Amino acid sequence: MVFITIFNIMGSLGLFLFGMKIMSDGIQKAAGRRLQAILKFMTGNRFLAVLTGFLVTGLIQSSSATTVMVVGFVNAGLLTLKQAIGVIMGANIGTTVTGWIVAIVGFKVKIAVIALPALAIGLPLRLNTRLGKQDWGEACTGLGLLFLGLEFLKSSIPSIQDNPEILHFLANFTDLGAFSFLIFVAVGTIVTIIVQSSSAAMAITLTMAYSGWIDFPTAAAIVLGENIGTTATAFIASIGTNVSARRASRAHTLFNVFGVLWMAFLIKPFLALVDLIVPGSAGTGGGITAHLAMFHTLFNLVNTSLCIGFVGRIEALVKKLVKVHKGEEELLYQLKYISAKGQDTAELNIANAKLELSRMAGLVGRMFDRFLLVFKNPDKKMGNEVESVKRMEDYTDRMQEDISAFLARCAQQSLNQASANNVNAMIRIAHELETIGDSCFNLMILAQRRYEGAIVLPETALIDLQPYTKVVSDFIDFITERLNRHLSQDDLEAAFRLERTVNDYRNRLKDEAQERLSKGSEVKSELLYIEIVRQIEQIGDQALNVAQALRQIR
Repeated sequence: MVFITIFNIMGSLGLFLFGMKIMSDGIQKAAGRRLQAILKFMTGNRFLAVLTGFLVTGLIQSSSATTVMVVGFVNAGLLTLKQAIGVIMGANIGTTVTGWIVAIVGFKVKIAVIALPALAIGLPLRLNTRLGKQDWGEACTGLGLLFLGLEFLKSSIPSIQDNPEILHFLANFTDLGAFSFLIFVAVGTIVTIIVQSSSAAMAITLTMAYSGWIDFPTAAAIVLGENIGTTATAFIASIGTNVSARRASRAHTLFNVFGVLWMAFLIKPFLALVDLIVPGSAGTGGGITAHLAMFHTLFNLVNTSLCIGFVGRIEALVKKLVKVHKGEEELLYQLKYISAKGQDTAELNIANAKLELSRMAGLVGRMFDRFLLVFKNPDKKMGNEVESVKRMEDYTDRMQEDISAFLARCAQQSLNQASANNVNAMIRIAHELETIGDSCFNLMILAQRRYEGAIVLPETALIDLQPYTKVVSDFIDFITERLNRHLSQDDLEAAFRLERTVNDYRNRLKDEAQERLSKGSEVKSELLYIEIVRQIEQIGDQALNVAQALRQIR
């Protein structure tokens, strides 16, 4: 009988989690680009960041999804650490909406009134491809399954009247003073880590409180533990990311742990305040669920109010706690030389944009050097180098986007013909440099494939490849050194000679690979080798395009 009850609870929780995931995924698919646009709109305004975190989390009903998204955006350089901290604070407030939905709708309204119509609307939208509303259909279906799971969870929890031994068991831990508080905070933390959803953990807590298993103070302590446990998702998401993303996840943990620490000393007066605000008794039934929802919301509002003025200090603290790993670059996206508004004179703006292009060229040069380092060490595990080049590639994408947008704004000003030509050429250079960055990342992926597949390349092929990579490396240096000045005719002819040399090497190396294939060489290794040769040759083509654009700059 006990096992049946346990399996019923687990199955009900599984349906609840499944419904929540489908609903959250559906909403993110339907409004994903808008959500990302909202997050990208972040400025240094911490209050706007908090509001954004609240709105996004309230919409998708998952603080875990928001914090994971934030960690990903920080990793890609789309958000600064300071902006991320504000969004995380808002996400903590936004996640309390779930508690209110469960407390008010889940326990006071008949579930079938919501669940079945949601499924009736969602499934046809999900299955009918002609309407083009599959994502919203998925969200409605998830909502229906979520409430069905909640209904099953309510019916699976044994009645306290029929099982008084449960109350006696829990009573053993409720009269231990401060130790009781710590025990139930730990319970909330562990449950949330296990189910990987603070919303699901909150639903379990509300259901137990509603059924009379736990009283208001015990449930409040469990809710506080859930605030700590929910940080585990962002922590897991930050594994393998850059230092800024790891710092964002740690800031989430610090923020929530700090809230539980000060609440430990003020738990009794805080509960009394909630009791004063919420009408009705905090006993079992609907009264305690409303009290818990209010406690959860009020706690996160107060905690955010206490911390919002110290975002800068939180940022400084996590920077001290999370150090840059050896060999890891702290690559934060930030244009050094140009302002977002472009308020300087047109000529000065163009000069500053040239400096940004120089930074971009230096970056792609380092990316190619990183590829050569990994490629020349096929027996060493160099995953950090691969991740580093991936971050650099993301960085070059953002640089191209912002530099081009900045130059487009410059073009709207009254420019002479020479400056207008410069702007057009520089936009082309930004595009070509970003494409070189893409090719470098593709080369790094090929080098990683070689390592993971233990692919052995012919020794003669590796020897022949060295002068080829040397020419391309020289070509990148060639355009980097000349990026801020007009390219002379002699320099342009030198660029064409370099590009012809690259093409000659490409043709010879491909012919040699095909000849080895005809003689029975390993197909997998030769195909990998040919693709590496092709990607390197593309960098030569793109470098020539940069040189031709530099010829137009005055």
